[in-house]
Amino acid sequence: MSARFSTSRRTALRTLGAGLLPWPAAFGAKAPAFDSSWESLKQYRCPDWFRNAKFGIWAHWGPQGAPMEGDWYARNMYVQGTRQYEYHLKTYGHPSQFGFKDIIPLWTAKNWEPETLMRMYKRAGARYFATLGVHCDNFDCWHSKHHRWNAVNFGPKRDVVGIWNKTAREHGLRFAVSEHLAWSYDWFNVNKGADKTGPYAGVPYDGNDPANQDLYWEPHPESGANFPVNPSRHFQWSWFARIKDLIDQHKPDLVYTDGGMYGQLGRTIAAYYYNANMSWNGGEQQGVYSLKQTSPDGINGEYQPGAGTRDMERSVPDTILPEPFQMDTCLGQWQYYRDFRYRSAKELVHTLVDVVSKNGTMLLSVPQMPDGTLDSEEESILHDITTWMRLHGEAIYDTRPWKKFGDGPGIAARHRIANPRGPGKPLSPDDIRYTTREGKLYVFCMGPQERDIDLPSLGAANEAAPRAKNVRLIGSDEKLKWTQEAGSLKIARPASQPHPFTAVFEVVA
Repeated sequence: MSARFSTSRRTALRTLGAGLLPWPAAFGAKAPAFDSSWESLKQYRCPDWFRNAKFGIWAHWGPQGAPMEGDWYARNMYVQGTRQYEYHLKTYGHPSQFGFKDIIPLWTAKNWEPETLMRMYKRAGARYFATLGVHCDNFDCWHSKHHRWNAVNFGPKRDVVGIWNKTAREHGLRFAVSEHLAWSYDWFNVNKGADKTGPYAGVPYDGNDPANQDLYWEPHPESGANFPVNPSRHFQWSWFARIKDLIDQHKPDLVYTDGGMYGQLGRTIAAYYYNANMSWNGGEQQGVYSLKQTSPDGINGEYQPGAGTRDMERSVPDTILPEPFQMDTCLGQWQYYRDFRYRSAKELVHTLVDVVSKNGTMLLSVPQMPDGTLDSEEESILHDITTWMRLHGEAIYDTRPWKKFGDGPGIAARHRIANPRGPGKPLSPDDIRYTTREGKLYVFCMGPQERDIDLPSLGAANEAAPRAKNVRLIGSDEKLKWTQEAGSLKIARPASQPHPFTAVFEVVA
């Protein structure tokens, strides 16, 4: 056990392990609404603001993006034979001499303009903004009270989370944070290895230096890319204290944890967050705790439906889910990767529509360069999304799924995305998606329409179909020709389509 692990911290962990916690002072002597049992956590209800938001933008921005070589750099730079190890060796030197601690100062944020970016994100249609709080690299992107390796002391030397928080709220956006820390203890432990072959064979990496053990964690045998197998008490305390500090300092509207709940501590922090959020909102639970459904072995945390809002990383369900979910995806890789081929604006819009039709909200990561800027292609993609959302936002925001999410060849299972660039095969102009709001049904035709539109699901013989009184092409003043017969709603091909990504029709009953 680490010498830093004081008696008071041992006492605190015993208290936490018992499921107890000093709840927000606003509750006084009154029992909190939530405790750390699964039964209590299942009182959670997804708030309407999240149900209605439909689209958020995420700054998954931290020191691992400094080399501009993509995801998991802090791990892979210590894994001989990986692309990032070879890049690191060639660019910076061997990780026994130049380690991740030396990468951190390269994350400069010297040209970061959060106001400019937030205006861009809001124009693109984001209703909430998320920032990376802490990744598996064990670096806190806020002014952490419990960890010296944070963005105020190193790298940008600015409270990145705090600045994003202030800027997002000033622009009327809900604010979210993500935490990936539970992975760190084993995921990052490769920093204590050594090359197995070559001129540096057997030379210990810099993670073996006790002087920086608070960044690299204490030595232990496990180094898998998963939640910790046998975490130390020191790690457990650090995880809990830092995530609680992140919540207390920044009062997020949404907390996204990358995995399931981290055992008893995870359930306790979720309960604490729900209760704290209620204390900030006059007793009303407005907070969203987003977590992943995990494998039965629980290797990446615990999960039970109903205890929070489900997150689906780069995956889309093949049906309408009964409760709202968050689908997070990225333009390219999570951390900036130079010359990576991005997903197109059209792909992203089609994914958004697909997600919303199934009761979801899409969180889009837009990776920043280490100086805080976006490249020109990212700005172009955001511009194209902006143009589309200005035309068709009414069919996205505040909507709910219809009786079925869609029709066409793309209704086949799309649950797991094997290709990290997108949700399998692209949707075609023959694919249809539906949303509904205030008695109106919105019909998305996914691409340029080259012939008349035939919608069998909206035939008058279908009891679920609205009895159409009017059909309008959103973004156009054209008077459409249409008929609703027993077997189909037929719409004559419009003379022109306002946007090439989709043709969106409003059906009014």
